[in-house]
Amino acid sequence: MQILKYIMLFFILVGCSLIGRYLSKKYVVRVKDLEEMKNALNIFKSKVKFTYAPIPEIFGEIAKNIDYNVGQVFEKSKEKMKTKTANTAWEEAVEESKNGFTKEDKYVLKTLSKLLGQTDIEGQVSQIEITEKFLESQLKEAQKEKEKNEKLYSKLGTTIGLAIVIILC
Repeated sequence: MQILKYIMLFFILVGCSLIGRYLSKKYVVRVKDLEEMKNALNIFKSKVKFTYAPIPEIFGEIAKNIDYNVGQVFEKSKEKMKTKTANTAWEEAVEESKNGFTKEDKYVLKTLSKLLGQTDIEGQVSQIEITEKFLESQLKEAQKEKEKNEKLYSKLGTTIGLAIVIILC
């Protein structure tokens, strides 16, 4: 009977530790996704400037070459552009995205849609650069949050697990 009690206490400790690590993971994922989106926008800007390719084609190439989470935004946007305008398709794809972006991050990304496909190359490049600058500030904020909260949540989960184990002993 004692062994069963110790096994249950061990699983409680492990479970709480895993929950803490899971909660801390969202900060890591957000930073990774923001960095990946920044790289994708840089690729987009270069392709718009130098290749003169249509936006859906560029989005398809970007979706194939970058991380899955961020690539899905470009892939969905490309698919939606078959029936909708580029700016509407981009906004909907950003809103539907399943990644580490916060509401503020999504708002910043939606600013790209204002001139997407509606102006000349210079206008689109300038809009991409503005979005990159906003994204850079979001990235700095995300890195600060990650540094502050990543260790906090993982240690908090373990500490709570230990507290529960001590109380139940």
